[in-house]
Amino acid sequence: MAAKTKKTANAKFMAPVTPDEILGEIVGAKPLPRTQITKKIWDYIKKNGLQDKKNKRMINTDEKLAKVFGNKKQISMFEIAVYVKKHVK
Repeated sequence: MAAKTKKTANAKFMAPVTPDEILGEIVGAKPLPRTQITKKIWDYIKKNGLQDKKNKRMINTDEKLAKVFGNKKQISMFEIAVYVKKHVK
């Protein structure tokens, strides 16, 4: 039986990135890994009841989220990473 190799996270994926001013309004200005930025966005969505009641995969944006998500009124949960990428350095 082969020895189990320990999985390590992709270093580039876990590297902290700095949110711009628009995204910073939701997740804060400190550098964070993308995973934490996504988690904080979900915390914000849940806290403000922005997940669509009928279709849970859709997110209804408020004023702050609309700025991050290209001024769309609603986006799919699968689009979050696409928009986050545009707001980090």
